[in-house]
Amino acid sequence: MAEGDLLWPSLVDDLYFVLHDSVTGHARLHPRLTSLALAGAALAELTLTEQVTVDLTTPHDRLYATTQYATGDPLSRSLLGHIIAEPHHPVGTWLLFFARTIYADVRSRMVAGKLLNPPARHLLKQQPAAPVDPNRAAWPLSRLNLTVQRGEPPAIGDRVLYGLLAATGCAQRVMWEHDPAFMTAMTAALPVPLRRLLAQTKIAVGQAVISRR
Repeated sequence: MAEGDLLWPSLVDDLYFVLHDSVTGHARLHPRLTSLALAGAALAELTLTEQVTVDLTTPHDRLYATTQYATGDPLSRSLLGHIIAEPHHPVGTWLLFFARTIYADVRSRMVAGKLLNPPARHLLKQQPAAPVDPNRAAWPLSRLNLTVQRGEPPAIGDRVLYGLLAATGCAQRVMWEHDPAFMTAMTAALPVPLRRLLAQTKIAVGQAVISRR
């Protein structure tokens, strides 16, 4: 069994909770950047479960499937199905493609999984999908902070979360135990395909920020 097979709860769900208020569900980051981060987390999950990897021999970090049989939940199977069908695209292209819909897809999955309440409409304004259990929603961010505080080596999934927070530029904003040196060291110990995936996510975020100006 690959180490990624032990990913539970979902890396994507944990990142969603980190990037949203644990009580109200309000986003801590611009939706476009959140979408790119979630897309990066989804591709990281597929990498950790050894369903995709990055071809490091190409100049643009091409992403390709290592299996022809998609497993996991419907969202994971959908993403992998696209990659299997079109195996010649680089990581950056897939990040942009999946980011178009992944925010709504992840939210719908978490509502169906009883992790989020359905978005409610208050007067004329729609409220965000608030967590069903604020303690469960707060745990991923608390865990990341406690690991930094204690200086303990984190699980590989949490190393990826550190890398995604750094890639989006929001680590200092969301973490109260912000230690860039620790987070850099932990992400540097990741396998090369995951490091390249995080690097491409950072590039995509940077381009998204520039395009908004």
